[in-house]
Amino acid sequence: MKKKTDFILIGACVLDVLAQPVTTEVFTAGSTAASHISIHTGGDALNEAGVLAALGASVRLIGKIGLDMAGSFIKKSCLQAQIDTSFLLEEAGLETGVNIVFIDPFGERHFITSANGSLRRLLPEEVPGNALQMGRYLCFASIFVFPAFGQAALVELFAKAHAAGLIVCADMTKCKHGECLRDLEGCLALLDFIFPNYEEAALLTGLTGLDEIADAFLCRGVGCIVIKTGANGCFLKTRQERYEAPAYPYARYLDTTGAGDTFTACFLYAHSQGMPLAECAKFANAGASLCIEQIGAAGIPSAQQVWERYKIP
Repeated sequence: MKKKTDFILIGACVLDVLAQPVTTEVFTAGSTAASHISIHTGGDALNEAGVLAALGASVRLIGKIGLDMAGSFIKKSCLQAQIDTSFLLEEAGLETGVNIVFIDPFGERHFITSANGSLRRLLPEEVPGNALQMGRYLCFASIFVFPAFGQAALVELFAKAHAAGLIVCADMTKCKHGECLRDLEGCLALLDFIFPNYEEAALLTGLTGLDEIADAFLCRGVGCIVIKTGANGCFLKTRQERYEAPAYPYARYLDTTGAGDTFTACFLYAHSQGMPLAECAKFANAGASLCIEQIGAAGIPSAQQVWERYKIP
């Protein structure tokens, strides 16, 4: 019998060109020197897929790239990581999304994205039903990234995933056009897990307190909300449980690129291993702390290092 794929990821697959550190001087000087300039794979789904594969999970990636040098780089990276690219679409004439990422002296990121690239071009009909077969978890890596995936399309996708027996999860970005929770009610009711950061969740709900934000999601049917709170770690709530998990306190802070995606991937991996929710949060914080010690969305150096940091009291 064919073995199930642990995780099916849907979302953005791009290249990131990073420069660090960069100040506003870059816009006034004819030439500015940076300590580090490098190219990395990026995009929420690709970041999460890479971390999950590094942790030892089997991963299927669904996204869209172009038939160009950047797309070739992404596909080669996936194959090296043993990520299933059977449903990674390659479209002739489409530019693979490339982000310019300026990292300021404090480690914060500032993006320039390609308006005509592949980043937001995935369509609902490009996710066939057989792409969801033989999976354990589906993660739609970022709500609000793909314009074609409105509530109706997400409801259809999540319902198909549930019918196929998958645990359904989603990450998100900032809402783009003033959307609120009411605009997502149908699809939220189909989510077992959702992973917003605090700013995203506060903007979507119009609320400020962690408990009231979480309750707003839970009362609309979400099974578990995990709010990423940056240097404070994370806040987790279900109808039965509530945890605040502090961030790993000794991380060497360089760059936050990919930290949220690494957190989500590590949390879901821990959950797939049967760990209690509080321990999933601690494991996710450990993984994210390793990510911010590197330049770019590099994820985790190794699974062993995540486990070692997780075990630190």
